[in-house]
Amino acid sequence: MRALLLDPDGISIGPRAEALLMAAARAQHVDEVIRPALRSGRTVVTDRYIGSSLAYQGHGQGLDVGAVGSLSDFAVDGVLPDLVVLLAVPAAVARTRLTGRPDRLEALGTDFHSRVEQGFHSLAAADPGRWIVVDGTGEADDVEARIWSAVTDRLPSLRR
Repeated sequence: MRALLLDPDGISIGPRAEALLMAAARAQHVDEVIRPALRSGRTVVTDRYIGSSLAYQGHGQGLDVGAVGSLSDFAVDGVLPDLVVLLAVPAAVARTRLTGRPDRLEALGTDFHSRVEQGFHSLAAADPGRWIVVDGTGEADDVEARIWSAVTDRLPSLRR
């Protein structure tokens, strides 16, 4: 589903259909990957979870953030993260990191991505107990060290 949604040559998808399809893909991922891993006692690290839908489809596409949140809550069926890491990267830096042809969402332009970025930051500010913001600029090893430090400060059980 996600490949269909991101295909720049694919079908035209409106914002509501996009939100529904992203929620469906997430529900399937929870059922097939996340919930079984958690049941077996494993730690799960995933990207593009509920915050992404709130930022991209809510803030970016202009859908009601509360409605997207309700849809996302239904999709994950109570499987919520203990911690969300937001990598803060200025738009100009993010553009330099893109490789290859932009996907459908990457190609939506500066205004869209500015709304998404603002959305992510407002989500983090509204829930500081769950979200941490990490500087995502610089060399990959430096960013990794900042992430690891921030995560293990919040979740000491993950310390090496």
